[in-house]
Amino acid sequence: MTGSISALILSWYRINKRRLSFRDTGDPYHVLVSEFMLQQTRAETAEAYFERFIDRFPDLRSLADSPLEDVLKAWEGLGYYSRARSLHRTAEIIRDEYGGRVPNTYGSLLSLPGVGPYSAAAIASIAFGVRVPAMDGNLYRVFARLYDENGCVDQDMVKRRLYSLALSDMPEDRSGDFNQAMMDLGAAVCVPGTPDCAACPLSSVCRAFIAGHPERLPVRTKKKPPVQKDYAVVILRHQGRTCLFKRSEKMLNSLYVFLLIPLPEGTGIGEALDKTDSFLLSRVPAKPAFYLDSAKHVFTHQVWNMTLILAECTEDTWAGPEQYVWTDTEGLAALPMPGAMKAAREKAVQLLSSPPEGGIINRRSLSVNLMAENTTGSTVG
Repeated sequence: MTGSISALILSWYRINKRRLSFRDTGDPYHVLVSEFMLQQTRAETAEAYFERFIDRFPDLRSLADSPLEDVLKAWEGLGYYSRARSLHRTAEIIRDEYGGRVPNTYGSLLSLPGVGPYSAAAIASIAFGVRVPAMDGNLYRVFARLYDENGCVDQDMVKRRLYSLALSDMPEDRSGDFNQAMMDLGAAVCVPGTPDCAACPLSSVCRAFIAGHPERLPVRTKKKPPVQKDYAVVILRHQGRTCLFKRSEKMLNSLYVFLLIPLPEGTGIGEALDKTDSFLLSRVPAKPAFYLDSAKHVFTHQVWNMTLILAECTEDTWAGPEQYVWTDTEGLAALPMPGAMKAAREKAVQLLSSPPEGGIINRRSLSVNLMAENTTGSTVG
């Protein structure tokens, strides 16, 4: 079945390939950047970010020589910021250890930060023609159906078996096209759930289709539901500026956020305000806090349920150990911030640009007024 699969899929790819700006450029640096972006992002979504990123960092040296904060800002909105940090570090290593040229072997690529087996295979095959399957979720699904694999594809033994089958089907040349053709097939035709077998160029050789149950495959372990996390997100305001904190934690590392105060799950607004007042008491001189809105942000493994709060500060100091900066609306636009802070940033810009007339009178009146104005206060993204 080897020859027929490669011939069929490459013929289909010639006509149906997705036209993406990062394809067929002949530039290994473009392949490197695009594969970092594609690790957790759909190709159609990544394309716009790729174009802006390449405009900002047109070659590997410009990326390696830039401050990490600039790279994170260019990555803003794409999420999974560890990819941006790893890409920046990888560019530095390639500049310093490989003379600025992207390494051309699977093993050398695999040694770089943020480059796993899939990314190393994709870069090696697409940029340099190395014959190695780029096995991601799409390809495991396609090959599980092609060979009617009923074992769980999350198990290493099954992954190795499917990898060997994919390698046997890969032609001696055009390995990059073969990987991309399979990626496109998995993205558009052999999709999760019910595949579009009528449009599939491989249906005549697909064992799961012939057996009549392609929708049952692949077999996977059931995913755990995301963990719910509750936070008070506090906009500290003082004389037209707000305070941002640079994250040192692994999650969202080096990005700027508003003050985050962890709350017990299901904390109500009143309790969140009380906890905010208590938390600020020894850290910054502030008036009683006010409720602004509620928001939600969904990560892969976590959901942040956020109570947005305003605290008027009488001084621009901070007694905690965190790295912080007081900034105006221009700084809010310039500093790299995660998508989880989108709703809070919009509120902060609104409050810094046009604060409530006559100042804040009392805790209850502002809370009630703002609650009445915001009947839909959740954001997911």
